[in-house]
Amino acid sequence: MEEKKKPTKTVVLFTSPSCIWCTRAKNHFRQNKIRFKEIDITKDRKAAKDCERHGCRGVPVVLIGSQWICGFDQKKIDKLLGIA
Repeated sequence: MEEKKKPTKTVVLFTSPSCIWCTRAKNHFRQNKIRFKEIDITKDRKAAKDCERHGCRGVPVVLIGSQWICGFDQKKIDKLLGIA
């Protein structure tokens, strides 16, 4: 029997160096073997503006596919990734 692979969605995590919730988000992705790209908004003004444009005023911001999540909403993240 063939094992079906879940379609993988692109995951981008917008962070800042001193953010405790950003660290929790990174740990959560690593524990669940979710590959993600990290972008430090303190070094990337365009990324910071993108987050603001989507209504996010702080970090972490999680982008899964085309879904923006402001903050570390673990239930919503897990549901979108199919790991709930």
